[in-house]
Amino acid sequence: MGATRVIAVTGASRGIGAAIAVELARRGFTVGCFTRKGMVPGTEGLSRKVAERLVGCRCDVTDETSVRRALAELTARSGAINGLVNNAGIHLAAPSHEMTTETYEKVMAVNATAVFAACREAFPHLAKAGGGIIVNIGSFFDKLGVKRNLAYCASKAAVGAMTRCLAVEWGAKGIRVVDVAPGYIETDLNRDALTKGPLRDFLATRIPGGRHGTASEVARLVAAIFSEDIPFLTGETIYLDGGQGMAH
Repeated sequence: MGATRVIAVTGASRGIGAAIAVELARRGFTVGCFTRKGMVPGTEGLSRKVAERLVGCRCDVTDETSVRRALAELTARSGAINGLVNNAGIHLAAPSHEMTTETYEKVMAVNATAVFAACREAFPHLAKAGGGIIVNIGSFFDKLGVKRNLAYCASKAAVGAMTRCLAVEWGAKGIRVVDVAPGYIETDLNRDALTKGPLRDFLATRIPGGRHGTASEVARLVAAIFSEDIPFLTGETIYLDGGQGMAH
């Protein structure tokens, strides 16, 4: 890989995706921020040099043509693509006996099918660059049985399976694939639920450290995978859940 590496991040306008994009930019990467409106994360508090590394690219991850176009645009603007972070996702909960097929398929389309399509479309760019890294953002729900979350759990389990398959299939091309699976992470969308009321009290007893995680912690782990660039690390699911998933 060259001195200045280029990473595409889906769902980069807010939450975990924005934190990942900014952290990568701080570490010297050029970051293609793939969002529906082509917007980059807020740059308040960032140096001009870091802010300039954030490149807005309009992209709808559920539209394969849009993904293909965004990757081509980023390549044209930055010269190459060396990595991809599949962060975009949705969470729709419902009792399984009442969940419509439409709801199930919507969750799978964004959380699983779009991950596959983005990996496939990124493949020729990464192969041309001599290899690269794909980080898929999964969830520790992939190994749990969670009421009202059948579609979400299934979609994140699929992400882990795709990560393993692609790591094996594309390893000879120098392309490594890793699944980062967070637990409960505070973002602007769930802050109230995590900091007030019954969920906060529940997590205080279920997470060994007594607290939920932060978007910054996820971003630092993802950025470390790219920064350290460890050739033998591939196919693994790395859980970042404060030990909640293993606590009995």
